[in-house]
Amino acid sequence: MNVIENTKEKLVLKIDANETLANAIRRTISEIPILAIDEVEIFKNDSALYDEVLAHRLGLIPLKTEKSMTSKTKIDFKLNKKGPCTVYSGDLEGSAEVIYGNIPLTILDEGKKLELLATAALGTGLEHAKHIPGICYYRHLLEVKSTPQIDKIVEGSKGLIKAEKKGGKWFCDLNESEANEIEKNNKGAISDSSELVFVIESYGNIPAKDILTQAVSTLDSNLSIFEKAVK
Repeated sequence: MNVIENTKEKLVLKIDANETLANAIRRTISEIPILAIDEVEIFKNDSALYDEVLAHRLGLIPLKTEKSMTSKTKIDFKLNKKGPCTVYSGDLEGSAEVIYGNIPLTILDEGKKLELLATAALGTGLEHAKHIPGICYYRHLLEVKSTPQIDKIVEGSKGLIKAEKKGGKWFCDLNESEANEIEKNNKGAISDSSELVFVIESYGNIPAKDILTQAVSTLDSNLSIFEKAVK
């Protein structure tokens, strides 16, 4: 396994693994406990949005999830705004960190008010999508035959992984238009290699690397439970 990029927002790996394992990790990301607003009590809402729509938007605001948090964790946020103004996610006042403070929630006209109390709790993506910490996707690293025409396309490609030539073949990450251009005049020149480009992009609740490690740990736990069940 080679680490291509490792930041809080994005993790890119080159791994020699099958799609079954990669997909199992991808699906298990939905089982990681993540903090999100779960209950909203609205005292006054003079905006154009219905209470239900506003509550839904609040639930999708990414909140920082600490390792010390448990299923009993409850964090309250207050919001009290008077127009004219745009109400942003950063206007929420509470003890948990709002990752992106510039998410617009609604607009208040002159003299209009918005007053509410929101409570955040841990949950998983199995319960609601607002608890999913990020997105995960993967694709095969491509194996491409080398010709002068193909070499020019591959060398100018802008995939996540830098193209590498081994003998008479390229191992690279092409986008769809580049692959189509090669296949147009060189049918059969492209095939899937045994390696995958594996990507995790975090919404900011937890670092991308932690999403991977927690997903793998959860998957291991799930397999142990399954193994005991079938004995």
